[in-house]
Amino acid sequence: MRRPIIALLLATLALAGPALAAVPSKHPSYGVWHNPANSVHVAARPCGDKMCGVVVWANAKAKADAAKGGNPKLVGMNLFEDFTQVDDMHWKGKVYVPDIDKTFSGTVTVVNHNTLTGKGCLIGGIGCKSQTWSRVK
Repeated sequence: MRRPIIALLLATLALAGPALAAVPSKHPSYGVWHNPANSVHVAARPCGDKMCGVVVWANAKAKADAAKGGNPKLVGMNLFEDFTQVDDMHWKGKVYVPDIDKTFSGTVTVVNHNTLTGKGCLIGGIGCKSQTWSRVK
């Protein structure tokens, strides 16, 4: 049970990659973000009136973990879908976890320009975990 929760957190904050970091944005959540282990970079960007996040870089271990879940191509996968803005600093939506091939509810909170907190919950707000992500410089 612990591995899926860790995978969920990686994907959740796995929220936002290097080529897109310079894209100007009116939302502080847009940009490229890395998880605490710096094993996954996700580009958070607008998708219509919502936010989505695609993996733009992953290390070998993250790729291997995703492959074990049936997803051999981690880079390029859309991990965040239908994230709607709650207010200036909060978003909520769906997070896909490639390690276990499941989708969960998630939230993102902008702490400051360089820091996000992502939270993912397994079922109905139960088993929630959070992680702090940093902007890729």
